[in-house]
Amino acid sequence: MKIAVYGQYYKDNTEDIIQKMISVFDKYNPEVVFESKFYGVLNEYKLLTKSYSVFASHEDLEDGFSLLISIGGDGTMLRAATYVRNKGIPILGINAGRLGFLATVQQESIEQLLPLIFERKYKVSPRSLLTLDYEGKDPELAELDFALNEITVSRKDTTSMITIEVRLNGDYLNSYWADGLIISTPTGSTGYSLSCGGPILMPEVNGFLITPIAPHNLNARPLMIPDDTEIELIVSSRESQHLISLDSRIITVDVETSLKLKKASFKINLVEFPQEKFLGTLRKKLLWGEDKRN
Repeated sequence: MKIAVYGQYYKDNTEDIIQKMISVFDKYNPEVVFESKFYGVLNEYKLLTKSYSVFASHEDLEDGFSLLISIGGDGTMLRAATYVRNKGIPILGINAGRLGFLATVQQESIEQLLPLIFERKYKVSPRSLLTLDYEGKDPELAELDFALNEITVSRKDTTSMITIEVRLNGDYLNSYWADGLIISTPTGSTGYSLSCGGPILMPEVNGFLITPIAPHNLNARPLMIPDDTEIELIVSSRESQHLISLDSRIITVDVETSLKLKKASFKINLVEFPQEKFLGTLRKKLLWGEDKRN
């Protein structure tokens, strides 16, 4: 089995996570390849006792990888998806962050859950993505024009609201006066959209969410739409430009640009264990059932 390992930072718990992960690797002896910058960080702190191969870009993951392990929080998982892209390589998240809806393997569970990978005792959860297109699209965005969590339009260089005109399959829906608008996947429903009052969707739901950010119209509520819908957004503002974020990646676009969003032609596969199902993660992270009345 060939496994890629990705992370972004050194944290107080990184040493313990690496030691536990390596101890499992030593037992099952997979071929392990570290992301080059993360490998440098680990060597700087002398956390690796032997040398490993490295990868530096998504192109290096082309040949025969069975799994990518992401060490960090949900943001690291989103970044890991930019390496996997449309290759179908499952991503397993070891949570070194705080909330961690995507990175579901906790530090204390590594030695119990990671061996299940080698014993084939896990399932793959396919997750839908959103893509973005518009006339004059930045060439640097062309290969990373997708989002696992959400695509968000928001104001730039102003405290004034922006107006976002929304059309679904060519039909006019609404013009939102707000700080911005979130178009979220089911995976992203536990992220930015949730903090703005959006509902939680099960990962298997075939839908997207439209969630306004601080809308001026108090009757502007989150809306769920079928995920085969083509979405058009046009932003008006007092400024000449506005921001678009695709997960953690931010670009600047001129106002009045027609933005076309739709479901991507591929999915990102996340590893799920029977002991760490989505519903269990929800209960733990949102403290459901902690009320004594339950």
